[in-house]
Amino acid sequence: MTGTIRTRFAPSPTGALHVGNVRTAVFNWLFARHSGGAFVLRLEDTDTERNVEGAETALMEDLRWLGLQWDEGPDVGGTYGPYRQSERLERYRGVAVRGVEEGWAYPCFCSDEELAADEVRLESGQRFTRYGGRCRDLPRDEAGERMGRGEAHSVRF
Repeated sequence: MTGTIRTRFAPSPTGALHVGNVRTAVFNWLFARHSGGAFVLRLEDTDTERNVEGAETALMEDLRWLGLQWDEGPDVGGTYGPYRQSERLERYRGVAVRGVEEGWAYPCFCSDEELAADEVRLESGQRFTRYGGRCRDLPRDEAGERMGRGEAHSVRF
């Protein structure tokens, strides 16, 4: 393996740091320090409905209290920024558009109701949604027309 080890911790600012977050952060920080690599803090802040005001600051303060200083992150910068996912959306959109144009991704126009119909209940009682593939084989011209009209869609691989 060549190159520098880079580990990341990517919490969502939707609430307080919890023991599972701490475990992940500590292991990633230890591995980065052990290998002479970089520990990166990247905030997964794209779930705007669930983001909690002040949670980002609290997460960083808690990590510092634990003695976990990051080498790259929203407040220290770095070569591979930005370090808030919401600040990377244009980059992701560009890749999604390219994927649709090149044919290795496709637009999905399924409604929430159609996706809910794909919901599966496991024996444990847990639920998850499995995409049924409705839009996978839409003709490209039809998909292009729908996107051109501004119809809401996601991009799937």
